[in-house]
Amino acid sequence: MRGMADMATTHWPFMKMHGAGNDFVVIDGRDTPVDLTESLVRALADRHRGVGFDQLALITEGSDLTITFYNADGSQSAACGNATRCIAARELAQRAADHLEVHVTGRGMLSAVRNTDGSTAVNMGHPQLGWQDIPLSRDVDTLSLPIDGDPVGTGMGNPHCTFFVDEMSTLDLATIGPKIEHHPLFPERTNVQFAQIVGPDHIRMRVWERGTGITLASGSSSCATAVAAARRGLTGRKVQIDLDGGTLHIDWRDDGVWMSGPTAHVFDGTLTAEFLQSL
Repeated sequence: MRGMADMATTHWPFMKMHGAGNDFVVIDGRDTPVDLTESLVRALADRHRGVGFDQLALITEGSDLTITFYNADGSQSAACGNATRCIAARELAQRAADHLEVHVTGRGMLSAVRNTDGSTAVNMGHPQLGWQDIPLSRDVDTLSLPIDGDPVGTGMGNPHCTFFVDEMSTLDLATIGPKIEHHPLFPERTNVQFAQIVGPDHIRMRVWERGTGITLASGSSSCATAVAAARRGLTGRKVQIDLDGGTLHIDWRDDGVWMSGPTAHVFDGTLTAEFLQSL
């Protein structure tokens, strides 16, 4: 840890962003040499003693740019759709461009575009529907997992387990979420979604993210839920998903699962040498 702290003779700049309340710390490693460790990520994630976030995003050089994601517990996340959109929105504005290719570590190349209404959309790629690809620990029907509640399994870079429920108001997500996250069917743990069909192509959803906990929104979870609902015949392939923090629009097309929604660059800050050297 001291080696990392010695690099920061003064401070590290960072950005705070969110998409529908799903919040991120973004560090641009193209400008500042960064050597992240699990302990540093956990310290930054602390909402009382650090900065606080659902995920941390580290930008490095790539064909356009490369992003690596970390959960609040210090583990890596293969995908984070809302953070990808937030970063892409900033990059598109800076470049005065309408299209951007983003390399996401663990997921591959993703396309981001500026919509005609000024919002940003990201193609999160094709869903992973085979049990080996999600991954699951054994060969089962991913459309009807052998777990109480009959959930659907989907991979979107991250593993996802989606339950469809009749009523959301009585859901004890804080109790159920971690139990499903660590279910033995998911060797790499899983994100957990509970979804209620509230109208034609309209879903209400809540999220428990692996390595983080309850979040106000989740892009990859929204994509996985849209795919699961379409596979079950509950909706079409283009849906509105209302989350605790806002609304996302998902469109499962032939070239992948597209996600659109709000983005916000809230503020810029610096991590001081004093903070870094205290870890």
